[in-house]
Amino acid sequence: MKGLDLNSYPELPGVYIMKSKEGKVLYVGKAKNIRQRLRYYIQEGLDPRKQRLVAETDNVSFIVTQNELEALVLEANLIKQYKPRYNVVLRDDKNYPYIKIVMNEKYPHIEIARRIKQDGSLYFGPYVPAGIMWEALSFIRRHFNIRPCRYRLDKPMKPCIQYQMGRCPGPCADLISEEKYREALEEVIMFLKGQRKELLEDLEDKMYRYAEEMRFEEAAKIRDRIKTLNRLWETQRVQSNIIVDVDIVGFYRSLEDLSTVSTVKTKAAGVFLVLFLRHGLITGKKEFLIKRGEILNIEQLPLIFEEFIEVFYSKEIIPPRILLLPVEPHGREMLEKWLSEKRGEGVVIKRPETEEEHELMRLAEENARVFFDQEILKVEQVMKALSDMLHMDQIPESIGAFDISTTFGKDSTGGFVWWQDGNFLKDRYRHVRIQYQEGLNDYAMLEESIKRIIDSLSGELPDILIVDGGPGQLEVLKRAVEAKEEIIKKRPFLIAVAKSPDRVFFNQREILLEGLSGIQDRAGLLLRSIRDEVHRFAIMYHRKLRDRRLTESRLEKIPGIGPKRRLELLRAFGSLDAIRRAKPEEIVLKVPGIGLKLAETIIERLNIKEDSNSND
Repeated sequence: MKGLDLNSYPELPGVYIMKSKEGKVLYVGKAKNIRQRLRYYIQEGLDPRKQRLVAETDNVSFIVTQNELEALVLEANLIKQYKPRYNVVLRDDKNYPYIKIVMNEKYPHIEIARRIKQDGSLYFGPYVPAGIMWEALSFIRRHFNIRPCRYRLDKPMKPCIQYQMGRCPGPCADLISEEKYREALEEVIMFLKGQRKELLEDLEDKMYRYAEEMRFEEAAKIRDRIKTLNRLWETQRVQSNIIVDVDIVGFYRSLEDLSTVSTVKTKAAGVFLVLFLRHGLITGKKEFLIKRGEILNIEQLPLIFEEFIEVFYSKEIIPPRILLLPVEPHGREMLEKWLSEKRGEGVVIKRPETEEEHELMRLAEENARVFFDQEILKVEQVMKALSDMLHMDQIPESIGAFDISTTFGKDSTGGFVWWQDGNFLKDRYRHVRIQYQEGLNDYAMLEESIKRIIDSLSGELPDILIVDGGPGQLEVLKRAVEAKEEIIKKRPFLIAVAKSPDRVFFNQREILLEGLSGIQDRAGLLLRSIRDEVHRFAIMYHRKLRDRRLTESRLEKIPGIGPKRRLELLRAFGSLDAIRRAKPEEIVLKVPGIGLKLAETIIERLNIKEDSNSND
């Protein structure tokens, strides 16, 4: 940033982007006044982290916005897109699941949603991890009289086996009135909202009414449901009198001299942990590791929390009514305004005030500490063991893996996965369709895919590269890496991981993974899991290409199915397998113009097996 001409930058709100000589985005920031904000970076007395940022910055670009709020939204989106080294970056691009009740139907159904739409539906969540959500959904389907399907009920149809099992009231055959169905739906809503008292009182009234009407079998079912609900809520680990939605953000910050018992210095600086409190019940939690190079000292935590809130709530997530933090973030009022617009009503950011709020914050911070101690340090111990096992000079931080998949040389694909800090980083996954090699030449296809993937990563490679296979595949990996040596920024350590039996090849050595014990066994399990993940990823893309080819050819061979109907079928079901598994009545309902006889023909033709083998 030497010689930065401040006069060339506007005194307007917007976003500034600091880049290296190579054009890599190092930091994205927002400002009410861009010129004034950049003046901060050329003053003396910056903290060490800012000094490193300034030293690496070659140029600064900017984008002017209408106001500071628009700059905040743009900043969050650019951080997600570029994942700059000096920003707080969350290694999690997934949108969290919600239970969604689609209300704009005569008989509303329940489904899982990861994207929030303003469509009049009711959303409950988020549920993290998703297992909590599936448990709740399973409980609803067993104990509440709600249809489990998502069919359009425009026309009456014969009820399916779920009705025969007593798990569906049969609205498709008009076996329940809309009024009765809505009563059952209201019970589900009360259950998801955690309205224990209201729901139990409603069920008890219904039980006594059925008993008075001598409908004893129905009354007994209600009685059993009440008992089950009581048992379920008694096992709820955390309950609160706070009935509005609250997110509690705990933070654990490691000491600079923290080390494990194996004297491995940790590269982690801290952990953010978000507890989701919905209607008085904890629906889940999510942890985020912050690396040492991304953290500031304790006095600058307000800035860290500001960045964390921006990035985390830029996801497809409904902000809570109250956001509980251990410190007041920088720019609190602007964050509240932004979150309120996302939620559609006022959001308050505050520090704990009541004893109950302090207890929730202690719970979040304790969970953050436990996560750091039990998960982060274990990962680094495993990496130390892996380094020793492979006789590496340095302890690795990241691992990548390559594999290919083909069916007799057709629809051949290559895949690559990236593992780091205990997680697979999906944004760094790559797949390619083999273009230049024909026939069954696995080595040539592997070499092509590795070279092209290295190009797509711009030479940014992990510390260890794995290839699925043995010495032959390892030689191909070495040859491909050497061919791209001019663009590779850091030379990776190369290994092959073979199956049956599981073993590792490197530097003319071979290690049998079966029979290892202790921490080295966990290191071996890590290598196998990464190899299996890239195998799965390569096959998934290969099957997608293969299904697309088979779909285009097999569907159009069916009399009565042309390009237009083929497209409508794929839009309605998404894949050839989904069409193959569908019922004729479902095809008739979802695709206008297709009768029952043609639907039966489609399913029959698609279920005729083709002879095909794969290197899967």
